[in-house]
Amino acid sequence: MAEYDYDVLVIGAGPGGYVAAIRAAQLGLKTACAESRETLGGTCLNVGCIPSKALLHASEYFDAAANGAMAKMGIKVTPELDLDAMHGQRRDAVKQLTGGIEFLFKKNKVTWLKGRAAFEDAHTVTVADQKVTAKNIVIATGSTVTPLPGVEIDQKVIVDSTGALELPKVPEHMVVIGGGVIGLELGSVWRRLGAKVTCVEFLDQILPGFDGDIRKESNKIFKKQGIEFKLGTKVTGITSDGTTATLTLEPAAGGETTTLTADCVLVSIGRRANTDGLALDKIGLSPNGRGQVETDHDFRTSVNGVWAIGDVIPGPMLAHKAEDEGIAVAENIAGQHGIVNHDVIPSVVYTWPEIAGVGLTEELAREQGEVKVGKFPMMANSRAKTNHEPDGFVKIIADAKTDRVVGVWAIASVAGTMIAQAAQAMEFGATSEDIAYTCHAHPTHSEAIKEAAMAVTGKPIHI
Repeated sequence: MAEYDYDVLVIGAGPGGYVAAIRAAQLGLKTACAESRETLGGTCLNVGCIPSKALLHASEYFDAAANGAMAKMGIKVTPELDLDAMHGQRRDAVKQLTGGIEFLFKKNKVTWLKGRAAFEDAHTVTVADQKVTAKNIVIATGSTVTPLPGVEIDQKVIVDSTGALELPKVPEHMVVIGGGVIGLELGSVWRRLGAKVTCVEFLDQILPGFDGDIRKESNKIFKKQGIEFKLGTKVTGITSDGTTATLTLEPAAGGETTTLTADCVLVSIGRRANTDGLALDKIGLSPNGRGQVETDHDFRTSVNGVWAIGDVIPGPMLAHKAEDEGIAVAENIAGQHGIVNHDVIPSVVYTWPEIAGVGLTEELAREQGEVKVGKFPMMANSRAKTNHEPDGFVKIIADAKTDRVVGVWAIASVAGTMIAQAAQAMEFGATSEDIAYTCHAHPTHSEAIKEAAMAVTGKPIHI
């Protein structure tokens, strides 16, 4: 009789968890994955990355037709919004992708344990009143929306990111609390579809953690698109009568109180690690001050046999980070050498245009030493010009002594795709000269990366 029911038990079937389970099974380990949702894929596939991108993409088409962009290219249309159909194509995309993961579980012989998991000891969990044992347990429970103290989310007037995906009609006025990625993406969706959108941000700039030039230029672009910003402003309270919300605001530094009314308020102030209900105390594991589970470089926790990955551990809360960690932790459990380079993890904001970055900001890079910086405007890029996409630029930051690229930032219609080239170059220690002398296809948006690298080397051609 086997000592354990499974070699590996993964708690959570989000991007980190389901990937960890599949990779572990591929490596010959008897694997199970505990997930309480009715569908696999976690927040990302069900109520996060995937459905939001479906609405972003659809709303871009509507906006291009409504704002005259298509007419300028000789395509005369009069758009009519069918919000139910737009929601329908979003739900269909989610259904297909979550169903695809269920197929992959069956294909790789991963057992889906349906229910919430809680620890009994380091090798035992309870899932839906059933005790299950495993030699190795991987915590991959992801994150949940950070609440605003004293504010109740009713998913009607006051919504979180999940509720903002399901609005049955376009709000007259949406107030977005938080100028981060999720707030700007979902705010962009409803602005394109006709809502007045006001973004309230505690800091004096949007997109915390992004390069300073990127933050400033993004703010200008969003303002041009019609989003109103109240920066350096904090929300001290929200009341709702069931149809309208009234927000109480004051300057972040203190000052006179003002009010703002809206028929929809999106609370988007960040996410927090999801450890509630795991009974971590039973295995002697305590979250850190930010509520996250600490691990070593191999994703081991301080408890033997217990591992953790994804949003629940320190680092950026990104699906692709969790996926790479899922592969790495499975390989480490199997005795291989799974590694994730956390210095080269790209971030993307899927607005229009897209905003992306990888590595250090110029501000952080200068704190570490002397740097060289090259920038290239998208308005000088041939493909962006023909596509009527003049906004944005590419910025490359390199070490002044070694020329090694330490950061790349971009605002462009396809910045999220372009940043992969930069990440791959940085992963292998590329210099700005390496990128500058790599032949790029013409005409492509990615030529802007080459041109920015040439600017770093002091040999710009098209600027």
